[in-house]
Amino acid sequence: MATTKTATLTFRIDPGIKEALRTAAQQEHRSIANMVEVLIRDYCGRNGIPIEEPTSKPGAGNEVRTTNNDNSKEPCRGGD
Repeated sequence: MATTKTATLTFRIDPGIKEALRTAAQQEHRSIANMVEVLIRDYCGRNGIPIEEPTSKPGAGNEVRTTNNDNSKEPCRGGD
């Protein structure tokens, strides 16, 4: 199975917000990085902001698809 590379994001945050994030991540049994990703995906889904994600197919290059961002298990539909 091919893995896609992730991007590094570094930012400063208020210590109280960081502690709240750490607590939320702990309650969800997630890493802080994964919790941030979940929060961003949720925000984008609620606000209609598409997220482009790479897909991997055997023998194919790095293709990109746009998710439906609704955190459901439904497949992303193309431009019908």
